[in-house]
Amino acid sequence: MRILVVEDDAETADYVVRGLTEAGHTVDRAADGREGLFLASDGGYDVLVVDRMLPKLDGLGLVRALRAAGVRSPVLFLTARTGVGDRVEGLEAGADDYLGKPFAFTELAARLNALARRPPLSAEATVLRVGDLEMDLLKRLVTRAGQRIELQPREFRLLEFLMRRAGQVVTRTMLLEGVWDFHFDPKTSVVETHISRLRAKLDREGAPPLIHTMRGAGYCLRAPD
Repeated sequence: MRILVVEDDAETADYVVRGLTEAGHTVDRAADGREGLFLASDGGYDVLVVDRMLPKLDGLGLVRALRAAGVRSPVLFLTARTGVGDRVEGLEAGADDYLGKPFAFTELAARLNALARRPPLSAEATVLRVGDLEMDLLKRLVTRAGQRIELQPREFRLLEFLMRRAGQVVTRTMLLEGVWDFHFDPKTSVVETHISRLRAKLDREGAPPLIHTMRGAGYCLRAPD
């Protein structure tokens, strides 16, 4: 396999590169996120090993940029950040697997072999659609019935989160974790305030509502009946 290791800790990187090379793989190393993005952007690697905490561009930003550019190389996060919220965040950013530090090299090698055996994934959609609502993830453009809707960055992230789960009930806790990266309840109305603002922008000029409050459960974005 051709493997890229993106790791800023020299001792860890040397250990991983040496072990994978001894196992017969061709291994390149990047010491920061920007270098990793540059090397991986052509999609020529069979698998990437990426640390979360990287200088210049962190691991999440690296993976998101690769996925937005259509690079489908499997990614394994190798990191000391192993909390449930960290793992979920990494996987939702586009990673395929997650291994915590400290780690056993034999497990790392087995996971990489498993990732390399997976059949190629079809390109992830870069345009989300729910009814007459459309979100272009690359252009950062949202339209409804062909009319452009201007959103603030947090509103865009909130809408993307809802559109990716269209037809499903999304709880307040899921929104706090997925949109605000809060792993606790801040006891504020931040979710309700942003939902209200988003509704006002989506449902203007008498358009049928898209975001529905599911009393006692959360919210659901769905196309009008």
